[in-house]
Amino acid sequence: MRNEPIAIVAMAGLYPAARGIEQFWRLLATDEPATVPSSLDELDIDVAAFRIPPVQRGSMSRMQILMLEAAGQCLADAGFPDRPLPSERTDVVVGTCFGLDRQYTNALRIESARYARELERGAAADQDDRVRRAAGRLTGELRARLAHRLGASRHDRVGEMASTIPARIAATFQLLGRTIALESADATSFVAMDAAIMNLRAGASDAVLVVTGQRREGSLIEEALAAKGLSTGHDGSFTLSDGVGALLLKRQSTAVADGDRIYASILECVLRHEPHRGAFCYSTTAEERYLLAQQCHLASEVDPASVRYVENVGPGIAAVGAADVKGFGQLLGDAAPASVVFGSAIDRLGHTFANAGIAGVTTAALALHHRTIPPPSGGNADPTGAISSRESWAAEPESGSRYVAVCGSSLGGMLSYLLLESHTTPRAGTVVRPSPAANTEPIAIVGFGGAFAGSADAASFWNNSRSARGGIGKVPESVLDRDLYFAPGEITLTHSYSEIGAAMRIPDRPPAALRIPPRRYAAMDPTHRIALSVADETLARYGRAAALRDRSGVVAIGSTLCLATERKRAGERSFHELESAAADVEAFTDLPAAARTRILERARRGYAPEAEPLVPADLDGWLASGVAGVIASEYRLRAVPMAVEAACASALAAIDLSVSALRMGRVDFALTGGVELACTPRDLVLCSALGLLSHTRITPFDTEADGFSPGDGCALFLLKRLSDARRDGDEIFGLIRGVGAANDAKSLIAPDVDGQVRAMRSAFAQVDYEPAAVDYLEAHGTGTRVGDRVEIAAAASVYAAPQRARPLVIGSVKALVGHTFAAAGGAGLLHALQAMRAGMFPHNAHLTTINPELPLRDIPAVLPRTSTPWPSKPDRPRRASVSSFGTGGINYHLLLQEDGQS
Repeated sequence: MRNEPIAIVAMAGLYPAARGIEQFWRLLATDEPATVPSSLDELDIDVAAFRIPPVQRGSMSRMQILMLEAAGQCLADAGFPDRPLPSERTDVVVGTCFGLDRQYTNALRIESARYARELERGAAADQDDRVRRAAGRLTGELRARLAHRLGASRHDRVGEMASTIPARIAATFQLLGRTIALESADATSFVAMDAAIMNLRAGASDAVLVVTGQRREGSLIEEALAAKGLSTGHDGSFTLSDGVGALLLKRQSTAVADGDRIYASILECVLRHEPHRGAFCYSTTAEERYLLAQQCHLASEVDPASVRYVENVGPGIAAVGAADVKGFGQLLGDAAPASVVFGSAIDRLGHTFANAGIAGVTTAALALHHRTIPPPSGGNADPTGAISSRESWAAEPESGSRYVAVCGSSLGGMLSYLLLESHTTPRAGTVVRPSPAANTEPIAIVGFGGAFAGSADAASFWNNSRSARGGIGKVPESVLDRDLYFAPGEITLTHSYSEIGAAMRIPDRPPAALRIPPRRYAAMDPTHRIALSVADETLARYGRAAALRDRSGVVAIGSTLCLATERKRAGERSFHELESAAADVEAFTDLPAAARTRILERARRGYAPEAEPLVPADLDGWLASGVAGVIASEYRLRAVPMAVEAACASALAAIDLSVSALRMGRVDFALTGGVELACTPRDLVLCSALGLLSHTRITPFDTEADGFSPGDGCALFLLKRLSDARRDGDEIFGLIRGVGAANDAKSLIAPDVDGQVRAMRSAFAQVDYEPAAVDYLEAHGTGTRVGDRVEIAAAASVYAAPQRARPLVIGSVKALVGHTFAAAGGAGLLHALQAMRAGMFPHNAHLTTINPELPLRDIPAVLPRTSTPWPSKPDRPRRASVSSFGTGGINYHLLLQEDGQS
């Protein structure tokens, strides 16, 4: 039986040449020659209409504003708010690639301290007394000037994040389901649509708003793409362009029951990764495309010969386009190739990279809705010699439907194929399918690994936990230059009042089993290097990585979607901003022109050495999904690579996607978890501006709790369906029984009891036992008085039970490794898993006096200060839960159980 079709019930599009769906279709339907404007900068959007507090507006990225507008247009297209959505079961999935303007700006502002120091040194070294006397004023004045000029705000840390975008959309329109941001290079929108389709078919949601976008944020990305051979030439084969698109998706039966207008339905979506060692490149294998399309048509039970239009989403490389045509021709077999039209919205829109797939699907859906195949741009000949789109597009005689295929080729070897069908009004008496029953098969953890401050691997991580040896302390001078960034006792926009964190050593060579060239490894962001080492540990613990090569999989890693290396590279290209700001500083302008020239030259030599030209590996090294791609390719895994950002819940969000993919049969294995380096001057300064950091050290649930201490870390897990793991004779380290998610749709910063409770109850809806059967809760434990109190109150709402055999034990590993942001949920799961395997309840390190405001007695629960045995019985396996909550009101809760047959 084929999967239920997914209805496209609303759409939106913001492009330089089309500011809405009606303009979008008019642009596509014309046969005038294409001219591709590339920027959305001039689009005026009234941010006040979204009820955003004025104090937060300056910290918002331009992409956040554009996506809010696209989301609003899409929901209006569906009749919202007059036709409301099922609030608690509507997800928001966002896709974007590369850094956002506010991320680049904030990084430049923090980095400007180094330039200011060089400017001061340049003045102090001058022979002119007047110049030397001005030296001391230059640093402070320049940093203050840049803070004003770059729009510094205490809300910058939250405002710049990619995951704040879906959270902001959810809060604006009161959507309470999952909120995540994804990245997979130019396959981003395909991955986002696939995640939405998967959750709808799994019954985890009833509606999903998918919003993807791309902006040309400075010159860096175009330079990096040019190094890949993707440079805009005279032939216009590749033109990076701005674009934001949105789709509102529902199961077809739900859309019919709700009386929605349906543009078209997605019958199937299939993704395939072709592993290839070395720098990321595009697949040119026709056979891979044939197998992908064949899989899609077999699953949807649609004859390939029924497809009359193919919307192609590719880079404009001749060899890639030829493989697309050849692969589809192989699929058609004896069918007449002249019956198919190949086209691409990219010809008119430019390549909108992270948004390109949604632009293609929007084109396909509108073509089906209007029963018109878009004409080629400017009358250009179609490479297949296909029929003219001016001919009547008749429905297929057997099905009475029309069909469009959307095929994508993406950097790193990703291939995508979606099949869309026209919608006809259902006849009276049409049976509406009930919501699908959730597949709740346990997911086996068959491998794991981790690295944190003071812990090089998962074994030392657990040993340190047992002995209360953590990695928290004063961060090294190499991480935090105290002269530039440390000002104890002050909350400012330029300094951190805390010097405490948990910094870890970065690997200086790849795992021994991999042959990665030194130049390529040097280009990898430090988070990539750490995750690659942890992946190697995880696969080594599994012991049979080669056996995964003929299976389908996913590598989903929780991470910030803008890494430090990209920020640094972007800052190097914004050096002129620093010199321009220096020229406006009063202490500088008072000096003679010749002195100013001397100072600038000295500062330039000290601060900005000539950067090496970019090479193909550079872009790979700073893509957030890059390490997932490296893991998949270097270990020869046919696994779709992606990065997942859900603020501090990113790791559990990635695990949630992986669990869903396994339960839906989309993949056979998943390598998943999270990684982040939170001990950086940028994070310390930006978090300090909001007063989030502890002055001493993080101490969850203590009366002295005053904030968190940032920490570096990574935890990864290899997952398989339990039935497959037992069939294959795998060692099973633990079972994931359920993962629940919800959004507060309230404050972007303050935690909320209701949202956390909904995430917990969503998890328990997937299992056959009650909360009273859980022995241990690995808490999020941020170490703030409000956060701790809200978390325990939420736990009391769910876990309180008079029949509880013994008190719920609560702990948090953050007291040892700090708050590792995107990796935090992975750290918690690794901690709970190893405690379960060891049969030992972990203690709460450094907990001195339990906060009396915590409603522990209502559960009842305990916060042990010493490790104690974790008893089990033959008929009652050990059970634990893990919470992970992120800014933006993002909440995840995972249920863990030992395998009774191990």
